[in-house]
Amino acid sequence: MKNKKMSIWIFSTLVGAILVCGKENAAAGGPGTGIPGPGAGAPKPPATVADCKKCIVLSEQLHNRVAIADVPSGQIIWEWRPEQSNIQPQHLAWFTNTSDAKPVYNGQYLLVTASGGGVALVRIADKKAVFYAYAGGNTHSAELLPDGNIVSASSTGNFMMLFRVDTTLAPEAVYSRKYPLPFGHNVVWDNQRQVLWSAADHQLLSFTYNFNCSQPELVQQNAVDLPGKDAHDLFPVYGEQALWLTNTTNVYIYHLDTKKPEQYGSIQANIKSVSSGGNDLPVIIIRPKTSWWTDEVIDTKGNTVFYQKGLKIYKARWYLKNTFSYPAAHEMKQCR
Repeated sequence: MKNKKMSIWIFSTLVGAILVCGKENAAAGGPGTGIPGPGAGAPKPPATVADCKKCIVLSEQLHNRVAIADVPSGQIIWEWRPEQSNIQPQHLAWFTNTSDAKPVYNGQYLLVTASGGGVALVRIADKKAVFYAYAGGNTHSAELLPDGNIVSASSTGNFMMLFRVDTTLAPEAVYSRKYPLPFGHNVVWDNQRQVLWSAADHQLLSFTYNFNCSQPELVQQNAVDLPGKDAHDLFPVYGEQALWLTNTTNVYIYHLDTKKPEQYGSIQANIKSVSSGGNDLPVIIIRPKTSWWTDEVIDTKGNTVFYQKGLKIYKARWYLKNTFSYPAAHEMKQCR
């Protein structure tokens, strides 16, 4: 009788463990869930970021980091956390709540911003911030200029900050210059037209750059009315002379040749970021589930592309070269 009771107890324990395991796998994603993720039968992730074929760069605020996730395996294969890098302890607060991360310099670096006001150029190979500085004002995004200087956009105070990049200087000694920018959320360099774009609330603004290394300066040129208000994300459409544009109510493609916005996709409202990768990759968006974050990257029809339970993803970009903003051969520069 004791042996029989023992057998029943062992069987029940095993069944319970299997059920719990199954729930955990479903939550994390993986085979049998319809969601790519780690687990038996899932493809192995690439050995390095350079080997990525379908990777997404995540601005992830639960762990206050930038993460690179491999979509086929559903695994995060790389991360940058300011407290584990060369960011000085007195500057860590600058990098609270990662707000954007863009692949630059042929995908060997990431241009990172945080709501705490920090801007950093991070080398993927060794996770070193080769340059960082303080913009302030809830920094939402940044852009790399052709000579290696950096411009950022901040929503609190409504301004852009232009930085002269010199990796030999301490963050407090970096040259910077402030410009007004209504509802400062985005900046994009246009390599063909040699202008900087920003969707500022309800207008698309263009700025010229003087390419003066010692005294860099931006000058506003034109302002074009946009549909809606509170423009949030502005990012190049992969392989086209066009820009993704999101605001509180809609997602658009803004065609620069015709100067006309075209409404895009079936999911429209409150999109924090949008990124495309041509015919081989779906258009991905971030639609918040709670406050301004989500644990899921979806396509424009609502299908899951990447999911890990509990993450706080604010923006997601395909890990791809950006030929709209940068030349094909794009090596790291600094302005001296």
